[in-house]
Amino acid sequence: MNLKRLQLGLLHTAVAMTLVPINSALNRVMIHELGLAKTLVTLLAIAPYLLSPIQVFIGAFSDRHPILGFRRTPYILLGLLLCVVGVAVSPQVAILISKNFGLGLLVAFLAFGAWGMGYNLSAVSYLSLASELSDEKGRGRTIAVMFTMMILGMIATGLALSALIPTYSPETLTRAFGLIAATALTLGGLGLLGLEPRSRVSSSPRSENYTIQQMTAAITSNPVARVFFVYLLLLLAALLGQDVLLEPFGAQAFGMTIEQTSRFVSIMGTFTLLAFVLAAALEKRFPKRLLAQTGNLTALAGFVTILVSGLMHSSGIFYLGLVLLGFGTGLSTVTNLSLMFDLTVPEQVGLYIGAWGFSNGLSRLVGLFLAGIVADLGARATGSALNGYLIVFGIEAFMLLVAAVLLARIDVSAFHKRASEPSFSEKLALASD
Repeated sequence: MNLKRLQLGLLHTAVAMTLVPINSALNRVMIHELGLAKTLVTLLAIAPYLLSPIQVFIGAFSDRHPILGFRRTPYILLGLLLCVVGVAVSPQVAILISKNFGLGLLVAFLAFGAWGMGYNLSAVSYLSLASELSDEKGRGRTIAVMFTMMILGMIATGLALSALIPTYSPETLTRAFGLIAATALTLGGLGLLGLEPRSRVSSSPRSENYTIQQMTAAITSNPVARVFFVYLLLLLAALLGQDVLLEPFGAQAFGMTIEQTSRFVSIMGTFTLLAFVLAAALEKRFPKRLLAQTGNLTALAGFVTILVSGLMHSSGIFYLGLVLLGFGTGLSTVTNLSLMFDLTVPEQVGLYIGAWGFSNGLSRLVGLFLAGIVADLGARATGSALNGYLIVFGIEAFMLLVAAVLLARIDVSAFHKRASEPSFSEKLALASD
């Protein structure tokens, strides 16, 4: 099983590697070097998450339609190929937008849409396979291996981009993205090799499906669930909304080269990984909510520090902000994921995990899109592009502050007490009996 965990980790890493160049170097080039609007760039960045609802249908479809006896492998492979193609052609797409906006925009949505479809297709398939290959006791270890390898892969990808693109040129950018795409395809291929056992059964038992109305009712009928849904939305929108802005901010505020800004992913990833290790060591000694709050407030301090760095034009303070943001994000991610699993009902795990997953996807859409819009509007209102970035970082810090207040109101025992109570319709049915 250890070998299969490593292979699953390679799949997770391969897909994540294709995202790093798009969310880091390409965003910076499109905004800073090519002068495209931040709103447009973030609109392209959210394309994968607009397609995320299809994961439900992909999972169910692959359950019932194995190909040559494999339920997951063909879908993972197709998804990986789409991700690789998407990242490989994205530099040419960005350059085309700057030369022919209408045609470039059409091709961009096709390319980013291909990446998004590939991401959703592969992610739901290899996560389903990870669940199937691991027993209940081993799933935690499998997930830990997959996410650790992913972070290490993202760190390595950031360092590679920094070395491959010291300064911007279309040829250098295209070559670097091609090498990342080829590496991801190779790692993904090694991960797939002999991973899934062939099945003779034509389809799997029908899994339980939940409707949007049921998920909505589960959230709205439980006060703690309502608070946790909004908490996750604000927290993740703040933490993820900065993805497309940090590198162009480094270029705008400090005149950093692509070589320098490409290291941001590696710096933050290193401290995120350290936070993972620390969280694992401290989780049994301290309450989860305390650790989650520590992570949230550390990330908040990171945003404030980055904001101050822009006001003082200090790159040293900025790097401190990156460290705080990376560490806080890692600690917050691990502990809030654990808290999320606590806020489920054994008989309806899929229902609640689906609800928290929906909050996660919605937060990515809100955070990324608002970041682009606010940065553009702030720059236009103040006459300074730098001020647009600073306004976004200030809003994200405020969102984390509100999330920290909401976290204090989340009581796991109160959630389970309310969740175990019969609904109003069930009480009527009992009364009529």
